[in-house]
Amino acid sequence: MPRRPDLDQAKGLAIILVVFGHIVARADPAGVFWYEPLRHAVYAFHMPFFLYLSGMAAALALAEVGAALPPAAWPDFALARARRLLVPFFGLGLCIVAAKFCAARVMFVDNAPTGILPALDGLFWHTAASPARSIWYAYVLFFVSVAALPCLWLCGGRVWLFLGVCAAAYCFSPPPFMYADELARYAVFFALGLAAGQADAGWLNFVDRHWRWLAAVFVGLLSWIVLKNNFISFPVTLLFTGVISMPVLHGLLRTLPEHNAQIFLYLGRYSFMIYLFNTIFIGFAKGLLLHVSSWDGMHFLPFAVALGCSGLFGPIILKHYAFRRMRLLDRLTN
Repeated sequence: MPRRPDLDQAKGLAIILVVFGHIVARADPAGVFWYEPLRHAVYAFHMPFFLYLSGMAAALALAEVGAALPPAAWPDFALARARRLLVPFFGLGLCIVAAKFCAARVMFVDNAPTGILPALDGLFWHTAASPARSIWYAYVLFFVSVAALPCLWLCGGRVWLFLGVCAAAYCFSPPPFMYADELARYAVFFALGLAAGQADAGWLNFVDRHWRWLAAVFVGLLSWIVLKNNFISFPVTLLFTGVISMPVLHGLLRTLPEHNAQIFLYLGRYSFMIYLFNTIFIGFAKGLLLHVSSWDGMHFLPFAVALGCSGLFGPIILKHYAFRRMRLLDRLTN
């Protein structure tokens, strides 16, 4: 499938928001009052927007081979998705565990594991404490992609059954075993992306006509979250703000002049690599910088810029100078 520049640009914006949300992991810097309210606002929509874009891309890819794959094709599809998503997810999760054990001996490490067995238990079972919690998107995307197949097949390629199942799942709050809580919370946004991708030109026409007035509502919601620093109810806020972010942010990126959109396009094409590795580079940069400076108070702003740049561009450098030379790793992180 040819790459869609508007989707890559939107992914670029989404990955910047992801990295911003990962700058502070557990212990907040003292005397910094602006970051946490902004992160609250970002967390109200950035992953729903990411799942929406993934759903759109999936719909466009399926349109090239038929909107509903026959059952005989499901095992091959699931295997391909597992190689693409689960292998990087669990492989990187194990690397994170090993890296944190080693790094904790010489520098500060956020959420350092207390032992091998608790770390593995968190990675695979009690996933509220997963060392790979920051990359749950890859795990969730695998399961929603595979779960969509029988629903689409039963409905002749139409998305409504799958959307209904995901909407029903959103009404429940499963315990955090095997990332079931993230799966139930975010599947509906992937389904909405599938519906948008199937509508394609009709959806984009709606986006282009209505995103500006919806942006006023969106900004008002985010301003309320920033000023109050809380949610009415996180599931309600996430659903409402996440859905509105879809036409607003997609519309915004579609109207940017080409020269202004280049940085989003560039980062969007590396979004999966950045998503997988941003926390490693942020954590490493933070550990080094804390040896020479505090990040409290007025020190935090330059600290945040340095950590954000590390999270965005460190993975790209790794991709160019290491993974491009190793065919398997290059393919897994495209």
